[in-house]
Amino acid sequence: MKLAAVQYRPPKGEPAVSRLELVKLAGRAVDQGAELVVLPELATTGYVWSSAREIAPFCEPANGPTLQALAPIAARGAWIVCGFAERADDGALYNSALVIGPDGDLACCYRKILLYKLDETWASGGQRRLWIEMEFGTFAPAICMDLNDPRLLAWLARAQPDILAFCTNWVEEGADVHAYWQARLRDFRGFMVAANRWGQDRGVIFSGRSAILAPSGRVLASAGPEGDDVLVVETGDWGGDGEG
Repeated sequence: MKLAAVQYRPPKGEPAVSRLELVKLAGRAVDQGAELVVLPELATTGYVWSSAREIAPFCEPANGPTLQALAPIAARGAWIVCGFAERADDGALYNSALVIGPDGDLACCYRKILLYKLDETWASGGQRRLWIEMEFGTFAPAICMDLNDPRLLAWLARAQPDILAFCTNWVEEGADVHAYWQARLRDFRGFMVAANRWGQDRGVIFSGRSAILAPSGRVLASAGPEGDDVLVVETGDWGGDGEG
């Protein structure tokens, strides 16, 4: 199976532009044979918002325009996981990830459970972890700060999905982000597909360095600290170390 991580910096508050660019990047991944494509957290809006009122005009339902934009790409035979700002039926706002199946339909929507301080200005926390079965294996979506949640780590160690589909806006903190991810996932024996953003948003700097990690923790592919990028890796045997 081929896995893809897309690194991308969305223009602030311009979801229509972001969707067009995400379609191109996801399309590049599918052109290279990717069967699971992971896009960053809040990939259509940017990350830093002062309040629910400020971000609300850019929020959308799970079956909204981002799904409609990416569905034709997924329908070429790929699962797509994409972070977005969700408006639920009851009006609540969530930092969420669409999961689109290879038929182009919405499979499910994951809501970030452990919120970062910059989420707390506008988002409600999710309650449910998801497990998705594909023809080639299983994956679980997670979003950024979730990786600091010991409940997620315990769940991964217990459930052991084949892949962690990780949408993130990982903040630059001067440390080796890959080493940190490896340490957090030491009890997880699957692949990690980490799709990060890069650049700045209202003075907050993001680390880039999107990556695909093997079950051993080895970095199979990595993007740089800046620039849009598409990483594609052939997993090889599920129980092995992969090759890229």
